Amino acid sequence: MAEAACEDPDEPSPEDFVYGEEDFVVQGAGWEGDPGSWLSRFDRALLSGWGERMERGLFRYRLGALPTRELPGAAGLVAQLNVQRGAERRPPQPMLSLRQPFDPAAFNFTRLRRGELLLRLRRAGRGAAEPLLVAINASPLGRGHVLLLPDGARPRPQALAAPALEAALEAALLSAHPGFRVGFNGLGGGASVNHLHLHGLYLGRPLPAESAPARPLRPRGPALLAGPAPAFLFFAAGPAELGAVSRDVCRAAERITDAGLAYNVLATRGEPPAGAAGGGRGLRVLLWARRPSLGAKAGDALTVALCELAGFLPLPSAPLFHGITEAQALDAIRQHLLPEPELLSLGEDLARLLAP
Repeated sequence: MAEAACEDPDEPSPEDFVYGEEDFVVQGAGWEGDPGSWLSRFDRALLSGWGERMERGLFRYRLGALPTRELPGAAGLVAQLNVQRGAERRPPQPMLSLRQPFDPAAFNFTRLRRGELLLRLRRAGRGAAEPLLVAINASPLGRGHVLLLPDGARPRPQALAAPALEAALEAALLSAHPGFRVGFNGLGGGASVNHLHLHGLYLGRPLPAESAPARPLRPRGPALLAGPAPAFLFFAAGPAELGAVSRDVCRAAERITDAGLAYNVLATRGEPPAGAAGGGRGLRVLLWARRPSLGAKAGDALTVALCELAGFLPLPSAPLFHGITEAQALDAIRQHLLPEPELLSLGEDLARLLAP
């Protein structure tokens, strides 16, 4: 990765984090467990480095306590107030196409300062999953919000590829925290930088996407997740299934793009779909197909990207945080989603695509 100009020689360098099979936390902690047991070796390394960078002033703002509340209603939506992110984050790049090429003249992650890089993740003895750079998100949604940059932040557009997704899903299984999620905003789906990256987020509450029921569409392929923001659900019971799941998700995402639609992806601990063998908790990988939002962002009070689709609403103003209702939030979210007949038709197409 290219070093930015004017580096401070005192800035810390990223830590090499080599992990093996023994580092995966397959079941993970439940929300009812002891919070003291929620941190793995990976969590401690990430959060320690993140806190150090906050003390050094490498973020756009100092993150304090963030008021959080669950909206009254059946959906279980969680709202959080983050005024500073709304006011001080870098303006999002305008996305003009679902296949917009990488532009080296625009902001991209090769321009990060050395001190913004926390970890270099590499799996010992195996080269299938790409190495990941873990960097701070300088305008964080919350404590521990990071960017996951595949293959050393090599210049390429924001289009998900299976090796990159597999590496990010491995990172999700390195965490023991029940609220650590990994996500991806595609072009036209809330991405603000057209350079391949995923997000790692510690969200401190259960979300509807963890436990919403899901029914298989066919014996092989995605299940359909019920709820206010229906998604296609892929499930990995453990590390051995991450490669196949990543390939399926990316093939489905490519088909969605071919159909002129945008997409978002979220990985979270959760329950398997109905009828899955084994029955234990694992990694839910949710894929949303949605109407694309292209052009400059309009500055909507509720931007709908992966967090909002999963039921977590970061809000930029106190009046909105205190006043928004479940009905208003769901109306804003559903404007971006497909009508049920179109969604079911797409699901059948994806199931045929992924059939053996």
